[in-house]
Amino acid sequence: MTTPAAPPAVGPEHTEEDSGFSLFDDPTDFYPPSPPPTTQQYLTQSGVPIALHLVGHSPLEAHHLWNGSRVVASRFEEHPSLVRDRTVLELGAGAGLPSLVAAALGARKVVVTDFPDPDLVANMWRNIEECSLLKPEEERIVADGYVWGTPAGKVLAHLHGKGEEGKGEKFDVLVLADLLFRHSEHGHLLDSIEATMRVAEESRAFVVFTSYRPWLQHKDLKFFDLARERGFVVEKVLEKKMDRPLFENDPGDEEVRKTVTGWFVSWPKEYVEGKMTWPAKVSVARGEDELR
Repeated sequence: MTTPAAPPAVGPEHTEEDSGFSLFDDPTDFYPPSPPPTTQQYLTQSGVPIALHLVGHSPLEAHHLWNGSRVVASRFEEHPSLVRDRTVLELGAGAGLPSLVAAALGARKVVVTDFPDPDLVANMWRNIEECSLLKPEEERIVADGYVWGTPAGKVLAHLHGKGEEGKGEKFDVLVLADLLFRHSEHGHLLDSIEATMRVAEESRAFVVFTSYRPWLQHKDLKFFDLARERGFVVEKVLEKKMDRPLFENDPGDEEVRKTVTGWFVSWPKEYVEGKMTWPAKVSVARGEDELR
């Protein structure tokens, strides 16, 4: 941080009015300037680069290209059937890499979301518009703001466009990449899964994360305990060791900080087949109280 400039002397001969200085004003150079936006690159398995614009700084950590998003994108490339002809919703997307790859692989509709900050949403749109793998004015992918756990009607509306056709439709695939470090939001994330994931045996929420703070890994994993308590089926489907940690100078076990794990969260078969009701709870994201 820049060292604050020393204030002008204020004493018997130098009042605040005389000096133009107020004890309650910060010097002009007190706060450092915001970092400029950056660009990172993801190389597809076919050798085509995707340039990803990142905001200069975000308290929501959207100025990083997280390892989880790279791993999800790679997984989609290896198994395109996960997204082809399917509807995809990404939560807390940042640059939106998995969504871009899903759209390029033939997803029927992709909605990429993050906190409804104008700069974040504009940045997601920029990555869509400048992605070399997508056609100009591609309509299969849109960006929007969404707060986890809040009513999801606006997000779901993208699935049925301007008319009423498809009303009530939900998403086949959800992407949650590197979101679990926000422990207080686990319940809201699960609310959003409940509200937006289509009730079908093949529907999946793909949850991928690294414990960037190894000493809090048990709190990261509490998400899956809570998901099971809600009634979801949880299955670990991948583990990948990166070449180096994303934050190389951070403390904690380096092997843990290099490891990315992926999990499927899905509906239980009995619920899909109508043989059980969903546990009673207040679902803020659905905007209603009900026994499902």
